[in-house]
Amino acid sequence: MFKKILVPVDPAESGFAADALSKASQLARDYGAKIHLLAVCPEVQSFVSSQLPDGWQQREIDETGVILDKIAAELDVPDGAIDIEVRMGSVYHEVIEEAERSGCDLVLMTSHKPGLSTYFIGSNAAHIVRHAPCSVLVLRD
Repeated sequence: MFKKILVPVDPAESGFAADALSKASQLARDYGAKIHLLAVCPEVQSFVSSQLPDGWQQREIDETGVILDKIAAELDVPDGAIDIEVRMGSVYHEVIEEAERSGCDLVLMTSHKPGLSTYFIGSNAAHIVRHAPCSVLVLRD
């Protein structure tokens, strides 16, 4: 069974990941898997970031880490079963890189039902499914 599960969480919509967090918790309890929570903060273009106060990016990373810590504290898993990571960039790219870097063998995520726009421009979930270095389980809402 899976030993390290990457669960991407959108800190602005952390409730959307509830089903994935629940399933990851179950796998952690049943099989001794580790959960790797990941949040991706979007990169801001340089002309915009030049207008923001000094240290804004580190504050965003720190605040996102606090959100992930709260989520981790609420999960019913053994002590030491969760670690967190906050990255900057595009969601699908950072999820794929983090899955490879951290040695995850499953990406467990939720996805909205596909719409017409998904078929033309693609969604984060679709990119991750196609390019992840490990298995991907996508839960529908």
